[in-house]
Amino acid sequence: MAIFNRLCQMINVGITEPGTSIKSWAYQLQNADPEEIATSNFDIIVIDYSRDGTDSGMYNPEEIEMIKESGKIVLAYLSIGEAEDYRFYWNDSWRENPPEWLGKENPEWPGNYPVRYWYEEWHEIIIRYVDKIISQGFNGLYLNRIDVFEYWSNPDNGENFTISVEEAAKLMIDFVLKIAYYCRVERGINDFLIVPQNGENILEYDNGSYLDAISGIGIEDLWYEGLKPKDPEEISCRMHYIDIIKEAGKIVLSVEYVDDGSGYVGENKQRIDDYYSKARSKGYIPYAALCDRKLDELNIIDGIQPPETENLEEKTVGLLIVLIIMSLISLAYKVIRSKSKS
Repeated sequence: MAIFNRLCQMINVGITEPGTSIKSWAYQLQNADPEEIATSNFDIIVIDYSRDGTDSGMYNPEEIEMIKESGKIVLAYLSIGEAEDYRFYWNDSWRENPPEWLGKENPEWPGNYPVRYWYEEWHEIIIRYVDKIISQGFNGLYLNRIDVFEYWSNPDNGENFTISVEEAAKLMIDFVLKIAYYCRVERGINDFLIVPQNGENILEYDNGSYLDAISGIGIEDLWYEGLKPKDPEEISCRMHYIDIIKEAGKIVLSVEYVDDGSGYVGENKQRIDDYYSKARSKGYIPYAALCDRKLDELNIIDGIQPPETENLEEKTVGLLIVLIIMSLISLAYKVIRSKSKS
């Protein structure tokens, strides 16, 4: 156990402490420019597989390789809990004659539709999507709408269909495990990263396999709802699960939509500083996004986001060391958990 605790200390320092390798990340889902990203000082970048969400706008492998060669980890955004009507798989006939697995349009995000993610047809669509991403050379996946398991267990979802929250959670866990197995075993990319976004309370129904499979977690809106601070009780409830993930040696990527666009001054500066202070005190990696939630640009805050970094060679070596240590942490965690069960 002492060795495991020491490994945890090493990975926490490697990710979160000043002067170490991974200090920052960025999140841009529209019109991302590979050259701009490559020349930025962000350590991890989450982008869509395409400039505009369509196959015709896909980044080519050379563009992704250019970003990676600049010392960055590149994750591809992928919604596995909702279908999006601008994606390659969308069929316009579904608006009038939807497949059984397609839910009603999300009123908060027009063009997005919750899916019954346990259906094989949806699995086949996602695997085809993953194949495109792998062919581009991404380091891993950033999986959105994990939390849709709560939608299908909500009797007020308007679908005339619900399942228990436990069943919905376990079906989502199985789906994530299937994606991870496909990437790492069937496709043979054993260091492929799997980072879900939100839905951290799914750990309540996890036997440990989900926690073992994921490489970290992305967290939105933990401390703020837009520009407004959140209720401490809600924060504490979410943090309970997030810290289980972090204590297992996984990266926590935090994003808050707290920048009102007025510049790093006055109340806006105070809010951004407050967020950064809270995230860093927990060992999470912060990203202050613009409050319009469009994620259509790299939000640069001079001297703050991203922080100044070491030279490229040192940075690249540092990132590789962190990834190796993360793998060791995960392995040690599995061994210890296995021994505790026996």
